Amino acid sequence: QVQLVESGGGLVQDGGSLRLSCVASEGTFSNYVMGWFRQAPGKEREFVGNINRDGAATYYADSVKGRFTVSRDNAKNTVYIIMNNLKREDTAVYSCAAAVVRQLAFDTYYMVPSNYDYWGQGTQVTVSS
Repeated sequence: QVQLVESGGGLVQDGGSLRLSCVASEGTFSNYVMGWFRQAPGKEREFVGNINRDGAATYYADSVKGRFTVSRDNAKNTVYIIMNNLKREDTAVYSCAAAVVRQLAFDTYYMVPSNYDYWGQGTQVTVSS
């Protein structure tokens, strides 16, 4: 069982930056693909970005590509997302998730929320104009 705890959310102005962290306890962190998802009020949860087990590969949603960066430190059991040039439409609850590797190919399979096994409680990010 993996427990995930996010931190770093808050209120930021349009164009600002935030760094979210997600610390995992229990389990072997490097065994999991790690993803970031977000959910805005009245909308479905959506994929933001993810990173493979050794940190060598990442994928991003088109809406955040070039602005957000996902990284991980396996020695610290932590995954990060740095969010730059934030926009009002980025306002949402951001959650990290861990996926047991059932498919070796790191592709669109890991963009699907239902393919993740463990979830954090989420942290609110609010972007104001």
